[in-house]
Amino acid sequence: MDKHYIPATPYAKLMAREGNTDISRAVPTGPYGAVRAQDLLKLGSKQLKATPLARRAAHELGIEPETIQGSGWGGKVLFEDVLAAKEKVTVMTTEERREKISGMRKAIAQSMSKAHSEIPPVTQTMKVDVTALMELRSELKEKGKNFTINDFILMGTARALSRHPEVLISFGSDEIIFRNEVNLGMAVALEQGLVVPVLRNADRMSLEEISSTAKNLAEQARAGKLLPDDYKGHTFTISNMGSFDIESFTPIINQPDAAILGICCINDELALENGIIKTRKVMRISMTFDHRLLDGASAAKFQLEIKKLLENPAGLLI
Repeated sequence: MDKHYIPATPYAKLMAREGNTDISRAVPTGPYGAVRAQDLLKLGSKQLKATPLARRAAHELGIEPETIQGSGWGGKVLFEDVLAAKEKVTVMTTEERREKISGMRKAIAQSMSKAHSEIPPVTQTMKVDVTALMELRSELKEKGKNFTINDFILMGTARALSRHPEVLISFGSDEIIFRNEVNLGMAVALEQGLVVPVLRNADRMSLEEISSTAKNLAEQARAGKLLPDDYKGHTFTISNMGSFDIESFTPIINQPDAAILGICCINDELALENGIIKTRKVMRISMTFDHRLLDGASAAKFQLEIKKLLENPAGLLI
């Protein structure tokens, strides 16, 4: 007889093979010193708790066999136990999670619902070639002036509003209000929701002033350091979704403004110029306006003014 032979019951040998367990570690309690299955179970081997089929199924489903209550002999995990555990996980992951609505989210919901129910909105989308704008931005960056595309958009919109004051209009209780300040609301996304700090008298600012003011407002908003007055007095709002790769959307008007400008992402598009195909940088602007106060032609003229300014960006530096 092999001196390394260890007597064991057939089932114990099977368990040892399946669990890749050293049977010599077990303390035999069977007749004539044979190792029994219960002796192997006393070793506490985790691998012994599941059949090969159960282990493979658990692995494919992303479930740890050790976390499953086995129904086999000695608590062994069977294939049926893995399926039952999968059903429990599915039920747990599909249960609804509920949390109390925050004050900010409640205010946003009320404002959006009010605007949507009271205003007959129309959204018009226009393409803007920003190839020259991107080139100008790169040139300025090489000179140490790091402006964002949003800085130029804010500047161009402020200029366009000063040339088209008919857009700066609001509904009063029983009157129409013609507003005389270009105060740009700038939508800033936070984890808790959306806030809109205001750049006051933006039409009187230089590009450098708009850039530093916008950056400061965004940083203060994210840090929760803005005061209530910092959100008041807007006469027009801009919502920039370009960084999220949005190509077109329908922004909701920020009351009491008559309109809101949605900024979309910049894409490469082919264009035919003098019979030659060239690649151009193109951005879309989506403007939603209150049809009680503005008509499509008035809104289009304003958008065309923004388009002209952004397509000839050198004028924004003057």
